[in-house]
Amino acid sequence: MSRIDHINNPDAPAPNSVVPSTVAFVTDDQGRVLLIQRSDNGDWALPGGGHDLGERIADTAIRETQEETGLNIEITGVIGLYTDPGHLIEYSDGEVRQQFSIAFRAKPIGGRLRTSSESTQVAWVGSDELGDLPINPSMRLRIEHGLANRSEPYIG
Repeated sequence: MSRIDHINNPDAPAPNSVVPSTVAFVTDDQGRVLLIQRSDNGDWALPGGGHDLGERIADTAIRETQEETGLNIEITGVIGLYTDPGHLIEYSDGEVRQQFSIAFRAKPIGGRLRTSSESTQVAWVGSDELGDLPINPSMRLRIEHGLANRSEPYIG
């Protein structure tokens, strides 16, 4: 299934769903950030995905990170809540989702890096390398907030 992110696009289709989702801002001992290259649009992003029924929201970030990267993580904090109605995600099946994402801070506790059906590449990326990667503006904001180590969660 393909994906198109619309950010403040007046020509975007109207949203027809909202799904709580998470991303995990995982850093290693060298301060590098764990990123995936998404198989659905080629952008680089924090690992994450939609919340499943019967699961705690932090467990969504843990599960999605393990599925997409092979790493097991421990949640250590909240970076922010991202609910911009101007960010719509259009899927090839007709779903147009309004953004609703919680960004968690996390640390790796096991596993081994690998790709999945949702990730064509998985890498530890230094902050000095981020500018060269295709990252949508909403995801870049989450990464910047994670790197800034804000004392209070972002709410927006």
